[in-house]
Amino acid sequence: MTGEVPLTPVGREDIHKLEAALLVNTLFRPEVLEAIRSPEERLTWIDALAVAAGALAREKARMSIREIAEDLGRTEATIRAHLTGKTKAGQLVKKTYEEMLRKGGEISYISLLGLPEIRELVLALEEVHGVLKKAMDALSNLLKELERLTDIGGALKSLSDLISELRNLTEATQRLLVRLGGEKQGS
Repeated sequence: MTGEVPLTPVGREDIHKLEAALLVNTLFRPEVLEAIRSPEERLTWIDALAVAAGALAREKARMSIREIAEDLGRTEATIRAHLTGKTKAGQLVKKTYEEMLRKGGEISYISLLGLPEIRELVLALEEVHGVLKKAMDALSNLLKELERLTDIGGALKSLSDLISELRNLTEATQRLLVRLGGEKQGS
């Protein structure tokens, strides 16, 4: 998959295109793929890379540090740290930008991956798909059980109503028998 990205964005749409390209291409760098394998690190890495990519894209659009910080909802110090390469995420995003610059804005999302990494990603996605399918099947079974229990609940309510009616009939019959028994004795 290839495309062309504006390396000096003009306007929001261009900023978002550059930001997305930086994030995606940085995520597919081998060192990042290795780092995000750990579930504990994954969210931190992805968040840091997203902020660094957003900061660099906005810097290339000539936004000030203050404007970038406001736009991304981060402190100016965080933005500065990413843009000056004091963070690993900032360094990696900058490397990705430089590679894109050398190619004149032409990007290939998969070019940064080798065949083994692609196979690994496919296997990981298949595993996630399998887990999601099992979870969906389990939820479907739970829904069927819930519907069955709801039907049982309705039947129990009907039985309870029927028992109440029978109890009322029994009491009425008992009263009638008592009255009839009293009339027989009086005759």
